[in-house]
Amino acid sequence: MINLSINGKMATVDAPADMPLLWVLRDLLGLTGTKFGCGIAQCGACTVHLDGMPVRSCLLPVGTIGARAITTIESIGLTPNGAKLQKAWLELEVIQCGYCQSGQMMSATALLDEIPHPEDPDIDAAMAGNICRCGTYVRIREAIKRAASEA
Repeated sequence: MINLSINGKMATVDAPADMPLLWVLRDLLGLTGTKFGCGIAQCGACTVHLDGMPVRSCLLPVGTIGARAITTIESIGLTPNGAKLQKAWLELEVIQCGYCQSGQMMSATALLDEIPHPEDPDIDAAMAGNICRCGTYVRIREAIKRAASEA
């Protein structure tokens, strides 16, 4: 049995220590907002926060997490920057197919948590590795800037 802190609540799962966090979230806990994309930590669809830092959950063994806090897309809107980003995402109609958007949103929230008013190079660095097959990168950048400009 493994104890986890997920979205501010404790959860106990019966999973092997080497099971990727992504599958614990999706298959054992029913938190399906985090997506499987490539399975090799290259696309960003599986991004979650671990103690506030964006990490790829598809390769992260659940047994290595310990007492660190996990935040998923299901609760990111409860954070100030997550809520601002969700609003900007909707206002600017960022989403097309939507598959990558939970990972995009998790990376963008971590960026604004670290750098409240990012410049283009900051955005480029933080969002590198989050692939959007629909090509909404320009709208993603604008949504990040809009969320950063809100008081």
